[in-house]
Amino acid sequence: MSTAVDDELWSAIGDPTRRRMIDLLLAEGQGTATTLSAQLPVTRQAVTKHLVVLDRVGLVRSAPAGREKRYHVDEAQLARAVAQLNSVGAMWDARLRRIKSLAEAIQRAKNTKQSEN
Repeated sequence: MSTAVDDELWSAIGDPTRRRMIDLLLAEGQGTATTLSAQLPVTRQAVTKHLVVLDRVGLVRSAPAGREKRYHVDEAQLARAVAQLNSVGAMWDARLRRIKSLAEAIQRAKNTKQSEN
């Protein structure tokens, strides 16, 4: 299964504060910029900016809640991100197996050459 990698999605996930926000939203089910900022070492304004990035890539969705927005994780988009990660991991596993095989072949060739001398 080949899944195209979405660079914008991974750029959004690459930030540790945003990953922590996703964890908090998953644990709580939902949250606002105010509730999230109370649990993070950043300001409410910074949390809002991070939420905009997560919303832009579809990882969170929002609904009005009084003067704020209530955010929740879009589980379908999160599943897409996980599928991409698994795909990239499988690709790197295959690359590493090829590198190991090449290194072993080189070592065998060296050993054979040394035993002939």
